[in-house]
Formats: sequence, C-alpha cells, structure tokens
Amino acid sequence: MAVMDRAHPMVELWRGDLLESAHAGHAVVCDPQGQILRAWGNPETVIYPRSSCKMIQALPLIESGAADAVGLSEEQLALACASHDGAPIHVRMVTEWLAQLGLGESDLRCGPQEPSDHTERDRLIRTGEAPCQIHNNCSGKHSGFLTLTQHLKAGPEYIEIDHPVQRAIKAATEEVTGETSPGYGIDGCSAPNFATTVHGLARAMGRFAAATEHGDTRSRAMYRLSHAMAHHPELVEGDGSACTELMRAMGGRVAIKYGAEAVYTAILPEQRIGIALKIVDGGKRAAEAAIAQILVSLGVLDTDHPATSKWRNAIQRSRRGFVTGSLRIADSFK
Repeated sequence: MAVMDRAHPMVELWRGDLLESAHAGHAVVCDPQGQILRAWGNPETVIYPRSSCKMIQALPLIESGAADAVGLSEEQLALACASHDGAPIHVRMVTEWLAQLGLGESDLRCGPQEPSDHTERDRLIRTGEAPCQIHNNCSGKHSGFLTLTQHLKAGPEYIEIDHPVQRAIKAATEEVTGETSPGYGIDGCSAPNFATTVHGLARAMGRFAAATEHGDTRSRAMYRLSHAMAHHPELVEGDGSACTELMRAMGGRVAIKYGAEAVYTAILPEQRIGIALKIVDGGKRAAEAAIAQILVSLGVLDTDHPATSKWRNAIQRSRRGFVTGSLRIADSFK
C-alpha cells in the first residue's frame, strides 16, 4: 500500500481566510505489547524511519558491551542517537570520541556536511575551513558505529549492508518492531535504513518506554538510551530545534526524535507508551506541529508552554514582521 493511502488530515496552513496548504499523515500510539491505543491514517503503512530510529540503531552499541568497554558517557549515548546541528559542542564531543578510539575524521563514512549551527558555520567561513564529516548531523551515530566496529574487530566499511554492524542493527530493528523488514534504503549519511510500518515503529518506541534499568540486557540498553536523550536534549539536535525545545518543555520525562522526510518518534516512560508519526508529503513543519499536538493530547506537553505555541501553532510573518497566517491543527486531528 502506498504511503499516501488513507492518510489522515493533520496540519493546515492558513493565510488570511484561505486554507493555503494542508498536510496529511499516519500516526500510532502504542503500548509495549504492540496494542494500538490511538491511530490516525493507516498504521500498516511501510516507511523508512530515517533518523527517528537512531536509538534502535544504537542498541547493539550497548548490548555488545562495546559502549562500556570504552567507557562511553551518558552524553555520548545521547550523541549516538542525535541528528545534531554541528554546533561547537557537537564538534568537540565527536572529535574527542574519535580520539578516545584512536581514530580520526577520515575513519567516518558519513560524508561532509555544512553545519546548520550559525556560530560554527560562520567560524568556518571566517577561517576558510571546509565543513568536514564531523559536522555531519549523523557523526555521533557513526562514532557509535565505529565503536561497535572496533569492539567486533570488523572491517572499516561499517556502512556496507553485510557488515557485522549493519547485520546487528537489522536484527535489533526486526526484534523491537516485531516485524521482518521488507527492505532498506540508503540514508543521507550513507548508512542503511531499514523499512518498517508506522505500527512497528510505534511498537518499538513502546518497548523503549517500558524499559527499566533493572531489566534484561535489552531493557537496560533501551533505558540508558532513552534516558540519555531525554536528559541531554541539546545533544540530540540543538538549540532552536523542535526536538530540543519540546524535550526541554517536558522536563526530561519524554524522549522524542525527528527523522528526515517528516518522521517523528516519541518515548513516554511514565505512560509506558510509544509514538510514531509520518507526514506523507515530507513537510518538517507539519511533523513538528503534529507531534506537539499528540504530546499535548496525551497530557505530557503543556498547552501553554512557549515551545508548544511555537511548534504546534506556528505564526507566519512577512519579512517586515507582519502576521500573515498560521499553522493550525486540523479539526479532525484535535
């Protein structure tokens, strides 16, 4: 079934009295057993989770013993799940992590990327430096891949589909989603991204939400990763981003993660539920508004918090600052 089929209206852009644009999607709220608690659209739509599943991709890093063997900190675990903006703190941490492994920037396989952080971007321009792989928003994830590669004594091409790192990630993905992945695509950072359904992705997040620090190996790994994300939101994306600001607004009680092409996941430990969301047209603004709406509806995000207003009902302004319109939640999604 195509990703567009049975999509539910979620977000609208109004300019004046005219509905100018509309975004539809699929979303599932799920418990750890895979029971759907709420759903919009078609839960069985197959998607690429993109970066929304980085906590799943980081499971073998902990479960193998690799993270503890080199003494990774909670902050580094958060960075392993990050789509960071290349700010100085991210650049410093990745550089130090690679040095901790006795490796360097050339060992990464994610490719160079201009940082979205303005401070670091401007510094590069002033100094005439070119962006490098450490600036790549996935360099934390790739540092985790390198840590696991080194622990497994595997070859350097860790992004190849038959590499032990990717085989471990595929196995973990299928186990926590409860589904056999129908295939994979190549992500922007050149690593494989295993397809699953929106329901399967939500099921995985529900399992993360139910994890405890006193459970089995997988439960402890899930707990450590989601706890690290929720308590270090500045490392998961960066200042000014929806991920970081919404997690801060929820005070470390919820971990959320954006993925390219408008995918979002959320882990709610107090409620023991997980969320997966996909906006079918790939619009990030709609994904940000939609995940904020779901979190509000579940009572974990304060309706009146400034971050909620900023991302759920974003005001549109002209370049002179005049209000021109607003992003609104569709009536049937409230």
